Amino acid sequence: MANPGIFVNRSLAPEKIRCFGFDMDYTLAIYKSPDYEELAFELLLDRLVSVGYPHEILKYQYDPTFPTRGLVFDTQYGNLLKVDSHGNLLVCTHGFRFLKGAEIWNYYPNKFIQRDNMKVPQPSAPLLSPLIIFSPRFPSCDTGYKHSNLFMSFRSIFQDLREAMDHMHLLGCLKEKTLENLEKFVVKDPRVPLLLSHMKEAGKVFLATNSDYNYTDAIMTYLFTFDPGDKLPWRSCFDLIVVDTRKPLFFAEGTVLWQVNTDTGKLHIGTYPGPLQHCAVYSGGSSDMVCELLGVKGKDILYIGDFIFGDILKSKKRQGWHTLLVVPELARELHVWTEKSGEECPGLGAGRGSMGQGWCAQGWWGWWWQSAGNPYSQCPGRGKH
Repeated sequence: MANPGIFVNRSLAPEKIRCFGFDMDYTLAIYKSPDYEELAFELLLDRLVSVGYPHEILKYQYDPTFPTRGLVFDTQYGNLLKVDSHGNLLVCTHGFRFLKGAEIWNYYPNKFIQRDNMKVPQPSAPLLSPLIIFSPRFPSCDTGYKHSNLFMSFRSIFQDLREAMDHMHLLGCLKEKTLENLEKFVVKDPRVPLLLSHMKEAGKVFLATNSDYNYTDAIMTYLFTFDPGDKLPWRSCFDLIVVDTRKPLFFAEGTVLWQVNTDTGKLHIGTYPGPLQHCAVYSGGSSDMVCELLGVKGKDILYIGDFIFGDILKSKKRQGWHTLLVVPELARELHVWTEKSGEECPGLGAGRGSMGQGWCAQGWWGWWWQSAGNPYSQCPGRGKH
């Protein structure tokens, strides 16, 4: 898809937006695919082997064409499922094999499944399939594997994978490997600082990320550095910066708000009562604190992120924020649809020349910037803070 667009499910008057919020990972910082996902895939494999999984799984390689988002894993039978909004089953795989006809009816007589089954977080979806068929040495049954007097259920495999992901993020090995080779894993686009500068002319801008300050600073500094010695002060592009937000908890009761020492990356002793300080960085807090510090209401905010549960659903349902979801895979999906049907995907209203509330393909900031040159020069709300 040459020109990724922004698609809306309801219109939004830009002059009513007084504040723009951003997630960092996969939103401002776009990771290079498939290199970044492959790195996470390999680290997960290493972790699983270290806790007892057979070494045969190390031979598996990341397949970027395999489904990664919007799937449900049936923890009883070990099937990856694509279901619609009503729970009707559309596609079913076991391992890498797509089930058809009678096989699907055998598992799901109504071709229906309760949607409260566990979701599959990226990038674990491509790893679930090899784990379901991980070794011919272990005979399988409908609900897992048996070996001698031991039994491993598909549910426990899924839980092991989730724990491996938590360990990877808690230990920081994925971020550590990323920082070792930023050029390989992170997309650098000069339009990002320009876009943020123009957004700040149109309203207040804040950053709310689950990443810690040291990682956030390293990534944002890289995005704002283009020539040797030409380093823009990235913090000056934001009115408020909050790290360690622990979304989706951030949109509920939140956590204690701390101020970060930007020289050391450590937290100052004692909670921070306010007021807002220019270019200061905060840790924790909640969405209510964001509104309070910036002097805005929920309806004044357009929040842009990539995680539909943690960034979009919770911010909208709990706080009434307007939202925009970044979906990198959407560009490929729309390209396939157009290529096969010869027409644009029905039911999608592309926001051409106006902002909208909905979702967008990867490179959204590039499209937004190109669509109008300076998209905020004609914004009725420009200059209103």
